[in-house]
Amino acid sequence: MQNSLIENKKRHLILVLLFLGWCLSYLDRMAMNVGIVEIAKDFNLSPSVMGIVLSSFFAGYAIMQVPGGWLADKYGSRKVIAVAILFWSIFTVLTGMAWSLMSMVVIRFMFGLGEGAYPAASSKAIANAFPKKERPGAQTIMMSSNSLGGVIAPLIATPLLVWIGWKNLFLTIGILGIVVAWLLWHYLKPENMKQDHSEEEVSEKASFKDVIKIPITWKLAIMWFGMSTVIWGLISWMPPYLVGARGLDLMSMGMLTSIPALTGAIATVIGGQLIQSYLSGKEKLIAIVSSILVIVCLYLLYNAPSVTFVITFQSLCTIFHGLVFATIFSLPHKVISKTNIGTAIGIINLGGMIGAFLAPMAMGYLIEKFNGSYTPAFIYLIVCAVLSIVAAVALNKKRDLSFENNVIISGGKSI
Repeated sequence: MQNSLIENKKRHLILVLLFLGWCLSYLDRMAMNVGIVEIAKDFNLSPSVMGIVLSSFFAGYAIMQVPGGWLADKYGSRKVIAVAILFWSIFTVLTGMAWSLMSMVVIRFMFGLGEGAYPAASSKAIANAFPKKERPGAQTIMMSSNSLGGVIAPLIATPLLVWIGWKNLFLTIGILGIVVAWLLWHYLKPENMKQDHSEEEVSEKASFKDVIKIPITWKLAIMWFGMSTVIWGLISWMPPYLVGARGLDLMSMGMLTSIPALTGAIATVIGGQLIQSYLSGKEKLIAIVSSILVIVCLYLLYNAPSVTFVITFQSLCTIFHGLVFATIFSLPHKVISKTNIGTAIGIINLGGMIGAFLAPMAMGYLIEKFNGSYTPAFIYLIVCAVLSIVAAVALNKKRDLSFENNVIISGGKSI
């Protein structure tokens, strides 16, 4: 009994630290989205070039998703997590030292490579530290940090941007990252990752070729492509939209953009807990209905008569997005073995990060092409969200949503 309580405390400490690592990664990313207005002035950037700067991070981030998952499965989550945070923190510091447009693009690409290994590795750590029945809940709590990071980041980054400038902002956040890297290396020791083995999973570590044959990973990847396009399109372009099209100042913009992020975080946590308990088996329905409501909120957001309604509809949009998000990242822990979860999550997140890479760049191009109009950019988000609905409809309850049908055994076959 005493040992069980100690192991439970260790698991929750690990979850807190993984959550902190995600918040840091979001702070690093959001610092650029908040700072891009001032950076654009210093480098004299057009909307399309601003989109390229914002997308350069996602190019590196997307490329590293699958290799990061494979590395975590092969060498363990602890090493990959510590190296990833240290690597991206160094390039966060270098972001503040960028001397030209090209240097900024290269630095942000390298920064993305560093961060790209963290999602799958952190999911691997959840699988290693928690019993199977607790993993979906732990995963969604950890992933709610994405939205919570969106709350914290503007509240931290915007005042710092105003007080010390964008260069010192990135220097400060980079130093913080080095501290977080040490904490995770220190606490993710093998003795702290022990769990109850009463539910042993009969599976073997599969090759990359075997894991990519699991159909649900690709369906979830397409769903995440659509939803990631929506959320990162909004995160990247709502600050310029609120300042340029709606007439807000930097500080007001930073405070208001934290509200939708908070509602998204709450929806992700609640959605994850509901999926783990009361709504288990209804993931497909949740994803379809929530994706449709995301599209409705996008339309209402752009056509809102005031800033108050803009933030209201954006908040509703992030709530329904959070429910889809919780579905996408809790399902793998229910239907895929922990020995292969790193690679599977890497594939799923690759789909999302392709969407995140394209969104800022495509929206910037459309805004410039149509003389500053945001209408085509919002239409682009809606079209991509439709893909999420199509992929959710394609989920098959017997084939995709069963653990037995997604477990790799000897010979590289699923059972």
